[in-house]
Amino acid sequence: MFSIRNAGVEDIPLIQQIAYAVWPETYADIISKEQLDYMLDLMYSDASLKEQLQKGCRFIIVSDDDKPVGFASYQDIDPPVWKLHKLYILSTQHGKGTGRFVIDHIIKTIRPLGAKSLQLQVNKQNKAYHFYLKYGFSVLKEVVLELEHGFVMDDYILELKIS
Repeated sequence: MFSIRNAGVEDIPLIQQIAYAVWPETYADIISKEQLDYMLDLMYSDASLKEQLQKGCRFIIVSDDDKPVGFASYQDIDPPVWKLHKLYILSTQHGKGTGRFVIDHIIKTIRPLGAKSLQLQVNKQNKAYHFYLKYGFSVLKEVVLELEHGFVMDDYILELKIS
C-alpha cells in the first residue's frame, strides 16, 4: 500500500540515496557519466537540497508498505502555475502505479491552493516522457539549456491543466 509523507532537511540522506540509485538507470544512455555526476552534485548536494527547501520546494517521500521507494518535489512558481521539479521512483516500482499515485497526491494538494496547471521539465529521451503524456500532460514547448562545462539539457516543458 502506498503512502506519502512530507520530507524535510532530516530526509536529505534518503533523497540522495534514491537519486543516486535512480539517476544512473534513467540517464546512463542519455547523457555522459561526467554530465550525470555534475548534475547529481548540482541538484542533490546537501547545500543544494537545503537551499531548495528554504526556497519553498515541497519534498515528499513515497513509500510502498512503509519502504521508501521514491520522492518528488514541487513548488508554486507563478500563481496559479505549479512546477513538478522532481519525480524519481525506484525502477523496481515501475508499472505499479507509484508515479500516478504521487502525481494524484500533488494535484489533490495544490488544487485547493488555486493551482490551474502543473508543469514539468523532462529530457526528450527520458522514458518517463511517455508516462507523463499518458497521464495527460502535453508539450508546452521545447528547450535547450546550456550548463557549465559544455553540458546541455535538451528537454520538453510539459503541462497538465488542472480543473
